[in-house]
Amino acid sequence: MASLGMNESAGLASSELGSEHEEPKSTGASTKWRFWLTMATIASIYMFTQTAVQPPCAQLCNIFDRKSSMVTAVVIFAAGSAVAGSSKTATTLIVGRTVQGLASGCIMMLSELIVCDMVPLRERGKYVGFILSAIALGTVVGPITSGALAEHHWRWVFYMNLPICGIILATLKLFVKFRYNKEPSWAKAISRIDWPGNTLFCGSACAIMLGIIPAGSSHSWSSWRTILPITIGVAGFIAMAFFEASRFCREPGIPPRLFTNRTTVAGYFMAFISSIALQWAGFFWPVYFQMRGASPLKSAVNLLPFLLFLLLVAGVSGAVMSKIGQYRPLHAAGFTILQILNATGQGLIIPTLLPAIMASLAESDAAAATGVFSSLRSFGYAWGIVLSSIIFNNQVEKNQWRIEDSTVRGSLTGGRGYGMVSGDFVQQLPPATRVQVLDVYTRSLRSIWWAALALACVGALGVLIDKHVPLRQGLEKEYGLDSDGQLGDTAPQEKGVAPDLNSSK
Repeated sequence: MASLGMNESAGLASSELGSEHEEPKSTGASTKWRFWLTMATIASIYMFTQTAVQPPCAQLCNIFDRKSSMVTAVVIFAAGSAVAGSSKTATTLIVGRTVQGLASGCIMMLSELIVCDMVPLRERGKYVGFILSAIALGTVVGPITSGALAEHHWRWVFYMNLPICGIILATLKLFVKFRYNKEPSWAKAISRIDWPGNTLFCGSACAIMLGIIPAGSSHSWSSWRTILPITIGVAGFIAMAFFEASRFCREPGIPPRLFTNRTTVAGYFMAFISSIALQWAGFFWPVYFQMRGASPLKSAVNLLPFLLFLLLVAGVSGAVMSKIGQYRPLHAAGFTILQILNATGQGLIIPTLLPAIMASLAESDAAAATGVFSSLRSFGYAWGIVLSSIIFNNQVEKNQWRIEDSTVRGSLTGGRGYGMVSGDFVQQLPPATRVQVLDVYTRSLRSIWWAALALACVGALGVLIDKHVPLRQGLEKEYGLDSDGQLGDTAPQEKGVAPDLNSSK
């Protein structure tokens, strides 16, 4: 429920932009630049903060307990929704979306981590599949719901989150009970937080996102506005890696040991690539539907069969992994089928990656490993939008000579090809020009799908690096349900003890 509700909000920014704000009539370049900078911030700040906060949140819920961390995140999300819904200025709306993004990143990560605490590693695929399915469903349901609500008033797009958060809080209070060894004092607990490392991660993640998301639309990839933040972000990640491995960092937020075995690294790589591929398809299937005259809302509805089949295959894939105790065959089949049947391939991959990453790590690393996995997935979603848009717009530029009308041809240049793909624009063109524009878009989409095929082949390389490690059937002692009823085989796993990789097949 939490995953569905929070990710339903991820796509809500577009509904309110046109309702309350219009481009200023002033022809001054600085005035229009400030306006579009504000609009871009409102649209992207949710993704910025959601991506950056997940590893720091993972460390916090290791120091404090999972339940109170989840309750706090839900309350903060509700507060952010209330601020955004009641906003009367763009600045207040940005603040509300920022708070929402911070909380939703924590909720996404905690939803998966709580499953890790409750369910043995071998059984996790089934339950992680449910959560990731809710995330995917929320991503599509969000625009549909917000489009319907925005027809009455855009503020309800945010206000609808308040009763959802109330239901989640009641459910957490009544049904979720965890055991946890609490720190003796708040001062000692706070002293364990990796403040420098977490600050470097958040700043670096936001800098890279700030560079890549507007690139190709607001400004070119060669612009200093793109190069500078990306350079700062990469330098920040390098500095963070050195700090986390140094003797000055007593308790790293992202321990270097997460990246010391090939199975975990391969899992992170495949998670990143598969997330790019998922967003790639989700971003450009609606383009195809809008080319055929569908409205943006109808395009989102048309995407539902893709997602529903993905959810079905994800459930089956998780159950198969639990049954056979292996993940490599599912990864290989997933990236192979992904090149032909996208939903089937994604369904095989999505629920099996986190258990594969955890197989080579100690259960005490579950929070940090899940935080990195969740953050890489969000990074992949951002790159999926950016890379596919670059290819599409470049192909539109390359083929625009096929359009005889110079005015229409000019409206598709300068990285505006994707933005002009709406059904209204195409359908209002004269018949001869419409045929030419659709031909350009068809050729551009063909390049998109060929590039997606190449991306799936790159992801398949991770299967060659991947290694089979037996999936544990025990639970770690420190966390888990504080009750007699537990899920699966709950033979205890010693805290901090990683599996013996030399015994792997």
